[in-house]
Amino acid sequence: MDVFDFSATTLDGRPMDLSAWRGKVLLIVNTASACGFTPQYKGLEELHRQYGERGLVVMGFPCNQFGKQEPGTEDEIGAFCEKNYGVSFPMFAKVDVNGDDAHPLYKHLKGEKPGVLGTEAIKWNFTKFLVGRDGEVVKRYAPQTAPAEIAGDIEKLLAQ
Repeated sequence: MDVFDFSATTLDGRPMDLSAWRGKVLLIVNTASACGFTPQYKGLEELHRQYGERGLVVMGFPCNQFGKQEPGTEDEIGAFCEKNYGVSFPMFAKVDVNGDDAHPLYKHLKGEKPGVLGTEAIKWNFTKFLVGRDGEVVKRYAPQTAPAEIAGDIEKLLAQ
């Protein structure tokens, strides 16, 4: 099983099979609108614009599990991201990333790339997972890792 075997619901309520992006490099991020890391939306959008034509797809998954920092509706989240950061990459409906109700995609991501000391739990908003064109989870990045710091790893995967 790989990342492309999963599906998720878009911000506007449509089911989306991730297989639509088979052959692309994915950067999957749990996001929040009221977090100290929220300005990372700008850097994520820059990566999307810089590498999108070469095959990168940034994917945002809003999550309200950390400090209740994503309380809005899907419509409010979409409007916030577009107005404040010009987000044009795919955004999905709110998900849980930890616990029994964690989205199946996130259960897979965490199982493939555990965090520090082997813990699977996501620690905070803006944890990032880089996925290769084959759907394999390549790397996990901490929330404080700025999107620009991931560019080198993205370029390596795009060159494959």
